[in-house]
Parts: sequence; structure tokens; C-alpha cells
Amino acid sequence: MQVKNICCIGAGYVGGPTMAVIALNCPNINVTVVDANPNKIKSWNGPLENLPVYEPGLAELVEKVRGKNLFFSDDIAGNIEKAEMIFMAVNTPTKKEGEGAGMAADLRYIEACAKDIAKYSKSDKIVIEKSTLPVRTAERIKEILDDKSNDIHFEVLSNPEFLAEGTAIQDLFKSDRVLIGGDSSETGKKATKTLADIYSKWIPKEKILTTNVWSSELTKLASNAMLAQRISSINSFSALCEKTGANIAELSKAIGMDHRIGPHFLKTSVGFGGSCFQKDILNLAYLCKYYDLNEVAEYWLQVLKINDYQKRRFSEKIINSFNGNIQGKTITILGWAFKPNTNDSRESPAIYVGYDLLRAGATLKIYDPMVKKNRIIEDLNNLIEQDLEIKSKKFEVINRIKIYSKIELATNNTDAISVVTEWDEFRNIRNKTKIPVFLKC
Repeated sequence: MQVKNICCIGAGYVGGPTMAVIALNCPNINVTVVDANPNKIKSWNGPLENLPVYEPGLAELVEKVRGKNLFFSDDIAGNIEKAEMIFMAVNTPTKKEGEGAGMAADLRYIEACAKDIAKYSKSDKIVIEKSTLPVRTAERIKEILDDKSNDIHFEVLSNPEFLAEGTAIQDLFKSDRVLIGGDSSETGKKATKTLADIYSKWIPKEKILTTNVWSSELTKLASNAMLAQRISSINSFSALCEKTGANIAELSKAIGMDHRIGPHFLKTSVGFGGSCFQKDILNLAYLCKYYDLNEVAEYWLQVLKINDYQKRRFSEKIINSFNGNIQGKTITILGWAFKPNTNDSRESPAIYVGYDLLRAGATLKIYDPMVKKNRIIEDLNNLIEQDLEIKSKKFEVINRIKIYSKIELATNNTDAISVVTEWDEFRNIRNKTKIPVFLKC
């Protein structure tokens, strides 16, 4: 199949950057990103400094291809119809109700996506899972496509993203690997080759790995689980170091010099955040429970327990420095994104640390160079709404949240400073103030 038009459904952290890189490297292909949210599409078509996703290098990349062969549109039907290849890059949050609530992936957006593809398709398509999905989701997608369409052939591939927010553009240009899972049939092999040929325009062929669909789907969950495990492991040692007088930085360096382990993801933090690690571990644990692998599920859930412990320990360290009472104290939180060089605050440790401090009676002064005020308020409000005790005095609690656009304003007239996200501008903050500064655990 010759691909002249690609449609990506989902204009978020995965869809936007990925399609921009494909458009740059495949100038003969028209790439259109669609989304049901017209405001998001408007932002992608608006000023480069206001793109809905912040990634270093993304604005410059979009400027090169937008309006040439990269387009952003809310015409989902029209772009599905004309595309030969469709990427599904919609959100797959953790289920909030029903079977598997609190652990399993909510596939309602993926299923709606598949129904739209079936509804508006008038010719054969290659459909690609780009979202992080539980193993064997492709089976469900194929069922929907075959059931809802008439005499149209759909080939479903798994092509998970392995992007780290903050370095996504770099990761897309120089990927460790590109994974494509496809069916072993002749049409499946042809579809796999078609997608591989697109990536081979800029990715060395030896880094393009082909597997069966189920291996590809499971690899994404397994990769994130392994990375999260390393973070929780080193964070657990940071607590022991504080009790024994050992130095966690020295410990991390010594461990990382073992070539069997390596230095990556051995840096302590307040805990991991983002849209992937917690969601994917919960999904993995649910999958293990489904297959009666309860001991395996409990092993992975311990990774999340250590992560929650690390965030709680950081909050308690701040509170204990005031003899256990921060009622009426003002605490500055520097950093709200879950990591530097992104505007994504999903599951950020800052949210939970900030909420703990608010609940203990503190006033918060918050500064992050990229996360907008309304997002910060929304993040905290989501926790307030779940807490009946705090919800009853919500107005008073919200009034104790102050958000600033400059670091100088956030760090003036405060009782303590906590650095939660390690943006470069927060480096050496201890040398610039006499106010107590709390860094990572």
C-alpha cells in the first residue's frame, strides 16, 4: 500500500510531536492530526509560543512543516476517509468505575476511536495503536472494525511510543528502538513493512524491531514498569541513607558504575510522576491478577507504594522542620511539572506534596516556568473534591494557594522553599537565600 495521507487521532503529548517528526522526514506524505477538542486544535494552529504541548525543539519543528505537509484539524470524518494509515494516540487513563476500577486501563476512547474509523472508512486502512494499551487490545480493536464496517480490510499494528517528556523530540529523531507489532499473515507483514519503511527514512533499520502484536503491546508496559522500579528502588535507599548517615549521591554513583546495572534512573527524587508509570504499573498489576498471578501483581504494586511513601516523606520532612505545625506558615513550591522541560503535570509529586501542606494548614506560593495557573488550581482541586473534610472548607483552602509568574515573587516573604521539579533555574537556590530550602528526599 502506498501511503499518501496519514491521519493521527489525538493531538496530545504523543500525537503532536510524533506526527511533526514524521512530516519533516516524509515530505511526500500529508500528515493530519485530528482531535475532538476544537480548542486544542486551535492552539496547535495558533502562535508557536502557545502550543498545547511544550517540548524543547517542538515549536521550531512545527514551524518548519505546519501548513506544508503537517495539518491540525477537527474534521475527524474527512481525514479518516482520505487516509491510508491511521494512528490512534488518544488517552487511556485508569478506569474510575466498573470492573478493574483503580487499576485497569479505560479503553473507552480507544473503542470510540475504532468506531469512528470503521464508520468513516471507505477503503482499506492500516490502523496503528500508538497509545499505551493492555496486551491483546488489538483483538478488541479488530472486532470493532470488522463489526462496524462493510467489506473493508483493516490491518491493526502495535507501535508503542517510548518517549520521555522533556526529551521527546530528541527521542523521536534518535530512538533506542522503534517497535512494530503485526500479524504473521501476508497482509500483516506488508502492513508492518509499510510502517517500517516510513520510519527507515530517518531511523537505522537495525533499530526497527518487528514482533507479534501481543509482544509489542506488553513491551510498553514492561519497559515503564522496569524504569519505575529503578526509581522506587533508589528512593527506598534514600530513606535508609538518612537513618544511617550514608550519602545517597555517593551510593547512586557507586551502584551505577556496575556495568550490569548502569547509572540511568538511579537519581533520587520526590517520586516519579507523569501519565505513564503509575497508570502502566496499575494496568500491569491488573493483568497479572486477571491471570491469577497474584504474587507478581503484588510485587509491582510495591513499586507504587514506595513512590507514595517517598512523596509523603518529603511533605513530612517540611512539616517536621516546624515542629510538626505549619498552620499559618507560607511554603514556596518551586516546580509543578512532573519533570523539567515539560508542561505536563499529570501525577506530578508536586500535587501531592502541595496538597499535604495545604491540608496541614500552610499557605502555598507556587512557581513553575511552563505550567499554567489554571492547570495548577485544577490539579489541587481534583484532590480537594475527593476529601470530604477539606471539601467542606474548599473556598478557604483555595484562597491559600498563590501562583506566581516569576521566581522572585514566589520566594519572597516565605517561611520555606521546597524544590520539587529540578528546572535549571532552581539550581543553587540554597546559595541565593537564607530561607530553609528542601530539596529531594
